Amino acid sequence: MLCFGPYDKQLSGSPGCAVFLVYCLLRWRQNLAIVTTRSIIWERLDYPGHEASRVEQRQNGWFLQGTAVFHFERQPCRLDYTIQCDHEWRTEEVTVDGWLGNDVVRHEITVDSSRRWHFDGRARSDLEGCVDVDLGFSPLTNTLPIRRLTLEIGASAQVCAAWLPVPGFELRPLEQVYSRLDVSRYRYESGGGRFAADLDVDAEGLVIEYPGFWRLLQA
Repeated sequence: MLCFGPYDKQLSGSPGCAVFLVYCLLRWRQNLAIVTTRSIIWERLDYPGHEASRVEQRQNGWFLQGTAVFHFERQPCRLDYTIQCDHEWRTEEVTVDGWLGNDVVRHEITVDSSRRWHFDGRARSDLEGCVDVDLGFSPLTNTLPIRRLTLEIGASAQVCAAWLPVPGFELRPLEQVYSRLDVSRYRYESGGGRFAADLDVDAEGLVIEYPGFWRLLQA
């Protein structure tokens, strides 16, 4: 029987050691899909470009950050972003900074404890009921509802996201549907079904392949 730490001699062969091992096993099973820090990079498929991102689990929830660099309609674009989520992957705070062509991009999104959304300091009552942010230039924000919903295979859920499109950068509500097709594939729909894509994801809900838009290069 294996025991670890300075208490090996005290616990070895004792009921206490067995209890400790059962506890460790349960903790291990609960945390199979939880990584404290993860860095990834995607290649963009519709425009020349890449995105490097990082996901961190912190005491107050999840912190995501990344940089997308791509060529959009003959204009160079660089967008840095941060996303703070609570432990249930609900969006709490977002920043987006960078440029598109010669135009500076700088936006801040906050969600208070009553789930009231603010965009660049202005209250946005039209976003009531939104849970997730959806950055139109990043596949990382698909991870938020995938992790939050924890759908069973064959199940679907309708959500409302606060969507930040490129270009324009005007935050707006967007109805979405996520359906889990199998262990590693989700169907994403928006606009009442006018847009749909089957997303391949890994065990942590990070997009591996978003057909026509992004492909994971390195985990």
